[in-house]
Amino acid sequence: RALRPGRSYDYTADLGPLVSPAQLAAVSAHVEDARAKGATVLAGGRARPDIGPLFYEPTILEGVSTDMDACASETFGPVLALYPYASDDQALDLANQGTYGLSASVWSKDTRKATRMARLIRTGSVNINDGAAAAAGSIEAGMGGTGDSGMGRRHGAEGIRKYTQSQTIAVQRLMPLGPSPKQPVESFVARTNSQLSLLRRLGAR
Repeated sequence: RALRPGRSYDYTADLGPLVSPAQLAAVSAHVEDARAKGATVLAGGRARPDIGPLFYEPTILEGVSTDMDACASETFGPVLALYPYASDDQALDLANQGTYGLSASVWSKDTRKATRMARLIRTGSVNINDGAAAAAGSIEAGMGGTGDSGMGRRHGAEGIRKYTQSQTIAVQRLMPLGPSPKQPVESFVARTNSQLSLLRRLGAR
């Protein structure tokens, strides 16, 4: 409730506008769908045309279930849904449900345990004790989503390779890989298999 939506370019606002009227409509629809299906709005929950045409209040939802759009879809707005859990396994199940996997956060005083949890979460990046900036700011590390989230990778070597097309050029030297013109294919295959078996026994392949 203390976050300040605003349209200024100074430091008096904590939250800016959404990107488009379509996104404002999507955020509003997700919140209204959750409210209609029994979720409780703990804070926010409405657009703020008095501030600007694309503003929506920071919103917290409680009691969100899997049949609600706020759970099953990407809202991409200032909306947070709370899901209680009783164990780490249940938390992982909740984190990995659905088809989206853009980014996740694990918060813990035990960073080793948090790292073990992070490896089991199906997202393109996981931030420990941070919302998103740690991974987004690590420009040498690849970043992107899994499942239905994201559009490939950016940052790091993976982000560069995305814009390249690999090509294989192979030069065969000494002898052809296939049988000689006078050699039966069957004997070539048998001899080749024998050679491969020998290389495996010698530990060379």
